[in-house]
Amino acid sequence: MPMVHLGIIFLSIVALLVLRRPLYQAILGGLAATALLCHMHPIAAFRQAIKVFTDWDSLSVLVSIYLITYLQRMLEAKNLLKLAQEDLDGLFHNRRINAAGSALFIGLLPSAAAMVLCGEIVKDATEGYLKPKEQAFVTTWFRHIPESTLPTYASVLLMANMSCVPLGDYIAAMAVPIIVLLLLGYFPYLRRIPKNPGMPGSESRWKGLAHLFLHLWMLVALLLLILACKLPVVPAVFTVLVLSGAVYRFRLQELRQMLFSAFEAELLLNTFLVLALKEFIAYAGMLEEIPRTLSSLPIPSYFVFALLFFVGGAVSGTNGIIAMGAPLAFAAMDGGVSLMVLLMCMCHAASQVSPTHVCLTVASNYFHVPLGGLIGKTLPRALAFGIFALGYYHALCALGIP
Repeated sequence: MPMVHLGIIFLSIVALLVLRRPLYQAILGGLAATALLCHMHPIAAFRQAIKVFTDWDSLSVLVSIYLITYLQRMLEAKNLLKLAQEDLDGLFHNRRINAAGSALFIGLLPSAAAMVLCGEIVKDATEGYLKPKEQAFVTTWFRHIPESTLPTYASVLLMANMSCVPLGDYIAAMAVPIIVLLLLGYFPYLRRIPKNPGMPGSESRWKGLAHLFLHLWMLVALLLLILACKLPVVPAVFTVLVLSGAVYRFRLQELRQMLFSAFEAELLLNTFLVLALKEFIAYAGMLEEIPRTLSSLPIPSYFVFALLFFVGGAVSGTNGIIAMGAPLAFAAMDGGVSLMVLLMCMCHAASQVSPTHVCLTVASNYFHVPLGGLIGKTLPRALAFGIFALGYYHALCALGIP
């Protein structure tokens, strides 16, 4: 029965998404289905939802997302990402690096609106060499590579919260998948672009590197605090915000404006509902029978969850499948870094073919190409990356990485 209930809950979410309902409505449908199937009293349901705010592990995800969005507003206020792109142009003097590198840097920030800026840069670097569908592919593929790994994204924070895997260990293990993603994006299209951008390069590489660091030091400092100093995400981001405010001497009025503009209600609401769904499922005790049920299937458990995360991620989005599948996966398997890497790789592959992924819609609209045509470009590479993820999971396990 727990598996049947979970299937009904999952299908209710999928059905609402197929009917083109927003993600928050789909998750609300899943919450309602959970409450009804498990006969949860309204007071008990309310208490489980409130636990998102009383449990710091859950609340820290919401706080982290808000603070990172605030950091994004600071970068936008000083035009630092655009300046970093210009630094890359002069530093490497290479159209291919301009197109891919700029999209990668902009991809450090968790905002679908950044796709427009990515599109402008990629179009400028590839115009006359790539067709619009190919330009759209390059834009979305490279812009989303950081999303698979960095704790500036809600999906990574959610998965780390549910798996209890240290972020530093996860990021280190994702080094090889990132290289594979870069190669998958480079060989079909970028290698066809001439390297010379037709303009003079930087007079001094060291000076160019210094300028690049000055424009991106906030992001570099954030990653160092998390990886090297082992700081949790919230104090790390807060520290960088304080330093940035002092360095750039933001006026009080500017800080106050960003205080409100950084509150992206839809993103925070969707994340809250995903966390609440996690609490509902845990309260209902549905996870207790999962390990025994999955062990009876004729295929390995890791493969079951890999398929679940790819198909579910393509239909319901990354956050939705993490909320539904991560508790099941880590209850059914003695997983750690290797399992988190596998599941996040599958989520990333799914995001590149998901019609519910808003960034794909933005890219198709910007380059005036059909969404189906863009997905036709991303699908073969996404499947190839999923196959690689399965092999990489075996390699990590063989190396004794839990």
